[in-house]
Amino acid sequence: MTPTDFMRRAIALSREALATPGAAPFGAVIVKDGKIVGEGMNRVVADHDSTSHGEVAAIRDAGRRLGTWNLSGCELYTSCEPCELCVASMFWARIGKMYYAATLDDCEAIGLDCKPLRETVRRDLKDRPLACEGLLNGEARDVLHDWSQSPGFDPFQ
Repeated sequence: MTPTDFMRRAIALSREALATPGAAPFGAVIVKDGKIVGEGMNRVVADHDSTSHGEVAAIRDAGRRLGTWNLSGCELYTSCEPCELCVASMFWARIGKMYYAATLDDCEAIGLDCKPLRETVRRDLKDRPLACEGLLNGEARDVLHDWSQSPGFDPFQ
């Protein structure tokens, strides 16, 4: 299969979502060594899960199928440029390359505007609209310190 074939599969998943109750038309596939190892579509409403985006669902599926969280060497094909949540998921999963079809500007043109999310994520913690306050920093920091002292510690393992 070619990159175009993989993207067509991601777009097919997005089209399938149009006929799936509680799904939205965003599909993604994960590819490793020329084979699809994960698929997903946006099921935020159906799953009652605001993180159930197509890319995240595909990452979860690939992780289950491959038996690892580390998707180094994998590529992600998505029917639409990913939001910050999905980009963060790709970062933590170590996705090597991402291909996209539609853009966030295309989404904005139909009324789905991700700019407020983008602006929020880029602000300092204290300047975000979500109210927050730190509590028990020392206790939590102690746990992190203890973890860092454990045998074979590797924060990315």
